[in-house]
Amino acid sequence: MPPWESYKAEAKARGALALELYVAQSTPTGAPEAVKAALPDHLAYQAELEALGALAFAGPMSDETGALMEGIGLIIYRAESFEAAKVMAEADPMHACGARSYVLRKWLINEGSLTLSVGLSGKTVTLD
Repeated sequence: MPPWESYKAEAKARGALALELYVAQSTPTGAPEAVKAALPDHLAYQAELEALGALAFAGPMSDETGALMEGIGLIIYRAESFEAAKVMAEADPMHACGARSYVLRKWLINEGSLTLSVGLSGKTVTLD
């Protein structure tokens, strides 16, 4: 496996976006009641990070069949470093109280697309 920074430099050199974000996979560790109790503070924290521009995306994931809400969450941070992203993940009330644990990884976005439609007169926003 190549060193991360070498791979990132190669991706940039070949014209890839090479946008580095940080992904936390958050998994329940305690009783469902602990997760529910921490949810309001967790959501407030997520809103705070979003307002600061530090939260790219967050939300729950299904089980492998796509039919059930498994309880695993995915949180994607914008940060200056892995250490800064770790500080954000650890400060999340879900993780801080022990209701959930997380695994943090760097994510290099090279390809893909995002469609944003803004209706000025109707004041609508659509993200696809």
